[in-house]
Amino acid sequence: MGETTMCAVDFTVFKEAVANQWKRLTRDPDMVVCMDVSKDDMWTTYLESFPPGTNEVFRERREHDCNCCKSFIRAVGNVAMLTAHDIVTLWDLDVPHPYDVVAESMSKLVRAAAVRNVFRHNEGAAGVDVSRAEIDGEVVRFNHFHVKIPRGLQHADPGPLLSEKRSTHDVFRRGLDEITLDALETVIELIDQNSLYRGQEFMTNVEQFQKAKQEYAVLEADRQKEIYVWRGSLSLPQSVARVRNSAIGTLLQDLSEGVLDLDGAVRKYEAVVAPTNYKRPKALVTKAMVKRAEEAVRKLGFMDALERRYARTEDITVNNVLFADRSTRPQMKNAFEVLADDVGNKADAQSLEKVEEVDIDTFVTKILPKAESVDVLVENGHEPNFFSLLAPVNADAPCMLAWLNNFSWSYAGEVTDSIKQRVKAAGGSVTGDFRASLAWHNGDDLDLHMTEPGGFHIHYGSKQSASTGGNLDVDMNAGGPRDDRNPVENITYPEKENMRRGRYVLYVHQFSQRSLERPGFTVEVEFDGVTRTYHYPKVVDQSERVDVLTFDFSQEHGLKVVSSMQEANASKEIWNIDTQSYHKVRMIMNSPNHWDGHAVGNRHLFFVLEGCVKPGSARGFYNEFLTLQLREHRKVFEVLGSRMKAPESNEQLSGVGFSTTQRNHVFCRVQGAFQRTVKVCF
Repeated sequence: MGETTMCAVDFTVFKEAVANQWKRLTRDPDMVVCMDVSKDDMWTTYLESFPPGTNEVFRERREHDCNCCKSFIRAVGNVAMLTAHDIVTLWDLDVPHPYDVVAESMSKLVRAAAVRNVFRHNEGAAGVDVSRAEIDGEVVRFNHFHVKIPRGLQHADPGPLLSEKRSTHDVFRRGLDEITLDALETVIELIDQNSLYRGQEFMTNVEQFQKAKQEYAVLEADRQKEIYVWRGSLSLPQSVARVRNSAIGTLLQDLSEGVLDLDGAVRKYEAVVAPTNYKRPKALVTKAMVKRAEEAVRKLGFMDALERRYARTEDITVNNVLFADRSTRPQMKNAFEVLADDVGNKADAQSLEKVEEVDIDTFVTKILPKAESVDVLVENGHEPNFFSLLAPVNADAPCMLAWLNNFSWSYAGEVTDSIKQRVKAAGGSVTGDFRASLAWHNGDDLDLHMTEPGGFHIHYGSKQSASTGGNLDVDMNAGGPRDDRNPVENITYPEKENMRRGRYVLYVHQFSQRSLERPGFTVEVEFDGVTRTYHYPKVVDQSERVDVLTFDFSQEHGLKVVSSMQEANASKEIWNIDTQSYHKVRMIMNSPNHWDGHAVGNRHLFFVLEGCVKPGSARGFYNEFLTLQLREHRKVFEVLGSRMKAPESNEQLSGVGFSTTQRNHVFCRVQGAFQRTVKVCF
């Protein structure tokens, strides 16, 4: 079109307005997009929008119908800028008539379309500023739409970039649509309480996505949601916009879908990001779970049953006691009797070699009914068997346990078979013919070593012996899982037939000393059903080596101890009881889950000892004790049970207990018509 046009208003006004609008749109290149309008529709709308008489034929074509402007409109006519809630198009102009009508029509066309993608152009300009042509011997100057493309919007090959931008948008949109606010709140809470492996690495991304989800959730119009998604996909870090496709995003998706429960979803997440032997440091409990559990407890009337205390003698009914000592009344003894008792209580290893062995049922049905007094030999290996009986503070509280009474029990270390249980929980094997397990209670990096005949050395650097099958299958507090309370290491030989003949040396090495609290360690060695426990009570200094056990092995003679730690069989005090000595039994009873003629779960046999007092508090209940009505809230009760403990008391029923389903033994000195010593085997 020429400088002299048939329109009343010079076209350059329209041209300059478009150019100025282009500058405003492209100030923030990150928010410049193209709308999903076809090139032909834009050009047709442009030409057809001119009011009658304002776009007449000039020579052979209409005045505003030129290839230069057509090229411009087809190239950038659908460009818009994203604002907080809408878009601004290239045609949102304040121009005089008739161009205001054209601009309005073009704006409506572009606004009605969806966002196609970001805008990128492979050239430095769009359109042609000015062209000239000779008409009737005179050179005529024609103005056209023309803008310069900012460098940030130029791209020689925009295809791959556009594909990436569209993919990010789609992932972000699916995440916002599919991931729930409840799932986000749950994951953030788990990270806060350190219940997710590497959770802190994802915290910022999850929190930013949560904010985006909250803003997105209040939008009602589809147009607003579309604009929000595009702005977010272009402005947020990729790690946030694409969080759905990350490991933490899979967890969020699983929780949102509800197909997996919390524990299952987290286990699936940990299978991807955590090492094989990872042990989660905290139970998976959220505020919402706590609220639901509290509502259930209140509804069922169990609030009064939660508070626990140590059980006392007067709490127990006689029908639930298998044996009660008949000489509990205070008796005066002369000095010689006291001395005789003291000497007689020390265990003589040789005198126990040929002791009669009986099973638990024979002991209970044939021996106890005739007994007047019973003493048990408390060995060092019985340390995890120390127990306390617990009762509700409110005797009238409804029973929240799986059996018909409100009594429970708690073992030392709050597990029945502490070291074995810790090894199993860490992923180690406890079923081999030979097992050596190291346990300690702080953040030190202690390492368990075994040197074999021939010189092969099993340790963290070479964990498996090809010739013997010996294997270090748990290595904690090093580069792998860290546990400041219950770390363990474990070496097993699956089959003794593969063990080489010769000398083996088992020792502990301090690789990294990090703490002086709760010093020392315990090593448990199990072979052919015999368990030996070695306890080292001192701080293990940096790089110090402590030899635990040296033994010779042969297929003919099995394991023969050459030397071991001196502390292994020394007496020590546990709960006011000296080990390696006999102690008076006040009562013998089944565990409460086998009282009153009812049997629920595994049976334990409890020996309540005179003078046995657990220091400090005791756990009042465990998840496996709870009635079925509360099992769905087991995660909350796992934490609740660890916090609501029975307060310290000198009045308690404590002693040593044995599960009838776990291999163990106890020596009992029984006084009746005559005195006899029996080895009760479980």
